[in-house]
Amino acid sequence: MTPVRRVLVANRGEIALRIIRACRELGLETVAVYSEADRGALHTKAADEAVCIGPAPSKLSYLNPQNILAAALSRGADAVHPGCGYLSEDALFAEMCRAHNLLFIGPPARQLELLGDKVRAKEVMRTAGVPVIPGRGAVSSHAELAEAAEELGYPVLIKATLGGGGIGLRLARDQGELLRGFDEVRAQVRAAFQADGVYLEKYLRPIRHIEVQVLGDSFGSLVHCGERECSLQRRHQKLLEECPSPAVSGPLRASLTAAALKAAEAVGFCGTGTVEFLLDEAGDFYFLEVNPRLQVEHPVTELVYGLDLVREQIRLAAGEPLGYQQGDLLPVGHAIECRINAEDVRTWRPAPGAISRLVVPGGFGVRWDSHVFQGYSVPPFYDSLLGKLIVWGATREEAIARMARALDELILEGLPTTIPFHRATMRHAGFRAGFYSTDSADQWLRETEIVR
Repeated sequence: MTPVRRVLVANRGEIALRIIRACRELGLETVAVYSEADRGALHTKAADEAVCIGPAPSKLSYLNPQNILAAALSRGADAVHPGCGYLSEDALFAEMCRAHNLLFIGPPARQLELLGDKVRAKEVMRTAGVPVIPGRGAVSSHAELAEAAEELGYPVLIKATLGGGGIGLRLARDQGELLRGFDEVRAQVRAAFQADGVYLEKYLRPIRHIEVQVLGDSFGSLVHCGERECSLQRRHQKLLEECPSPAVSGPLRASLTAAALKAAEAVGFCGTGTVEFLLDEAGDFYFLEVNPRLQVEHPVTELVYGLDLVREQIRLAAGEPLGYQQGDLLPVGHAIECRINAEDVRTWRPAPGAISRLVVPGGFGVRWDSHVFQGYSVPPFYDSLLGKLIVWGATREEAIARMARALDELILEGLPTTIPFHRATMRHAGFRAGFYSTDSADQWLRETEIVR
């Protein structure tokens, strides 16, 4: 077991605050890092110490491994928690931490390297007997691309072997879109990841996005915490999540979670992460990817399973055993999370600015995870997430009613947000019935007049 005393949190915003709080409860000291744009941010005040790691652009600060490592070593940290996004899935950064005797709170570099290569990961899953979306491995020329697309049949998705969060992803309905999309994806991932690998997948619609939370220790034990529904999305990024999924029956849940554990076992997974699937109308599911890190939507699973996933992540990275079995993890009730973003919902464009008024909801079963406050100025350099409103209810119907009430109480003025969309969603017949897909958010916006 690796002793942990002082953790550097290599992230910002609400997730940095979430990690700092978990560390404090474990009796661990924390070091926050911040860019010049985040000077005075809440996570810097919550930590025991804070270090500036560079100018506002992420490439020069939160994505600068040398500056982060220098901060960790100079402040006496013995572990680094990367949060989610940024360097959380960077195998080289994980290895750099190990080389400097810093515990990386996440899977080992070899697992990150494997899972970061989507083509290799799919081959591992196919060999392990996990259902995989029809597709074609790495393609490197227009001729090879066109041949693969004809074989799969249009429409197809052009995807980067290294990517995520909508980066390196294009839909092609014909050969013209295919060739343009191929060049665009390669250019985008060269800029973001210094790589240009591309592969094709059959575009399945309508489809639901379901993920299974898994936890594994270094002794080979694996468990799951059920599934989360993540289908309400815009631009391939999630807007709302719920646990459990209204689309998943008992038998399907058993199949999904068994496949997730099989996938985790195939890569020797250690830590907390999710195995993501696409679910079609016929009830067939296909492996999408493994996210070997904390997810933004982890609170809905925490509320239903009564498990602090950040605490577990730290324990498992330090080499502790799980300490519980699958039968010990019993779900209770239903949870929903709404992501409150600084965006104009009519265009989904980010809308940074100053928060002139903020009133946060409360009451039984309501949780608000956020880093913003009244008077806070939202910088234009980062993700548009302002906070996550999460509720728990004994039933899905109770959770929807509680979320509707909490959204009505939430006042966040001074800039456009996604609050109007979520309020309309709680009233939408399709959502209330549990009938929705990854295409629904844009469809519902066209059906409903949503104003600021």
